[in-house]
Amino acid sequence: MTINITPRVLLTATAIGLMVQLTGCGSTTPDMDAKFGDAVRTARQQQTLNPAAPTGNNPVLGIDGRAAASAQDRYQDSFKAPPKTFEVLGIGGVGSSGSGQ
Repeated sequence: MTINITPRVLLTATAIGLMVQLTGCGSTTPDMDAKFGDAVRTARQQQTLNPAAPTGNNPVLGIDGRAAASAQDRYQDSFKAPPKTFEVLGIGGVGSSGSGQ
C-alpha cells in the first residue's frame, strides 16, 4: 500500500505543526506580567528617605573623616585584645577560702 501525500496536504500539516509549536512562545499571563515587580518598586520607594539624594550637593552631617577613621581603628583593635573578664564566683567571697566555712 502506498500513501500518496500531495504538496497541499504536506503544506497544511507543516502549517499546523508550526502553529502548535508557536503557541508555546505566547505569553499566557499578559495582565500579571504587566505588573511584575510593582510590589518591589513600591516598597523601595516607601523605604527611601530622600529620593533626590544622589542629585543633591548637601554635605553629609556627622563626624569628620579623621575622627571616623580613628573610631574604626579602635573598633577593629577591640577584637585583637578584648577586655579582661572577671570571675562571677569570686565576687563577695563565694567559693573562696575566706568565706567563713
